[in-house]
Amino acid sequence: MTKRKIAALVLALTMVLGVTAGCSGSSKKSINLFIWTEYMPQSVLDGFEKETGVKVNITTFSSIADMYAKVKSSPAGTYDVVDSAEIYVDKMSKEGLLEKINYKNVPNMKNIDPSYLAPWYDPDNTYSIPYLGGVVAMCYNKSLVTKAPTSYADLFDPQYKDSLVMVDDYRVIIGSINEMLGFDYNETDPDKLAQTEAKLMELKPNIRLLDSDSPKTAMINGEAKVGLIYSAEIAIAMEENPDIQVVFPAEGQYLFLDSLCVAKGSKNQALAEKFINYVLDPQVSKTISEAFPYSNPNAAAMALMDDAYKNNPVKNIASDVIARGFITKDLGSATETYNDIWTKFTE
Repeated sequence: MTKRKIAALVLALTMVLGVTAGCSGSSKKSINLFIWTEYMPQSVLDGFEKETGVKVNITTFSSIADMYAKVKSSPAGTYDVVDSAEIYVDKMSKEGLLEKINYKNVPNMKNIDPSYLAPWYDPDNTYSIPYLGGVVAMCYNKSLVTKAPTSYADLFDPQYKDSLVMVDDYRVIIGSINEMLGFDYNETDPDKLAQTEAKLMELKPNIRLLDSDSPKTAMINGEAKVGLIYSAEIAIAMEENPDIQVVFPAEGQYLFLDSLCVAKGSKNQALAEKFINYVLDPQVSKTISEAFPYSNPNAAAMALMDDAYKNNPVKNIASDVIARGFITKDLGSATETYNDIWTKFTE
């Protein structure tokens, strides 16, 4: 055999072995999860893989609007499990972006507190399963401010110049200013929204940063004096820095409940539902809340939580705070106005 033939044979064998190894490595079952940043512990993903042999590939987002745009623009089958807020469950289900859930694969649905079921955006929970919830409240560092804020109006105080951290969410921020002015959280009247826009622009000098990934960081390290951020982020910040205090604004606050859904065209729907069922296991759900202390709609998991969690007003939001909460609704054609306001505000 000539050297040329031997070399060709070696190359051929190398290619065959490489393809075989690649096929072997890619044969492992997996699902794709699309979820908020800092919302699913890696230990849970590892536990599911250990128990089932199924790997969970996680991709995160920091804006619910970005999540929707990504799901809508991606080829069917790109994602299996998607974390969604209320209004987008409604929107995506109507647009055919979600699969109907086969509850034969999700027996742990029985663990969900009935008060969280049959929501306005999915009356039969056809497309969504409650995951975690909470509010966007205010917090402040008592060692850095001379007077504690009590309402959204206080955010305009000159003492907070270049020292506010707020979630990067146009619906929450614009909605909060709407409420401060006595308008509806989901206001659509053009004249009123013009007033909201003018008032919001007055807040710009006080903004240090907009951050939906980890707004707690600026509070913990003292970069920000006051925050308008997610409740669990406040809870973690309070544990890291005892000077941080929580405030539930006098006007009320944005209330949210996120759900897990199966994306349309999922190539692994049964596995996706198996993962959701795993997440609803009481011990697993408890682990999630210990890592990311949002309000937990899983009654069986709540029964396992210690008193430190149950009695914490930021982790386990009180019913009177929830009663004063605002929920996001579809703005219709006014969505464009909100987008324009936010663009000007963030320029």
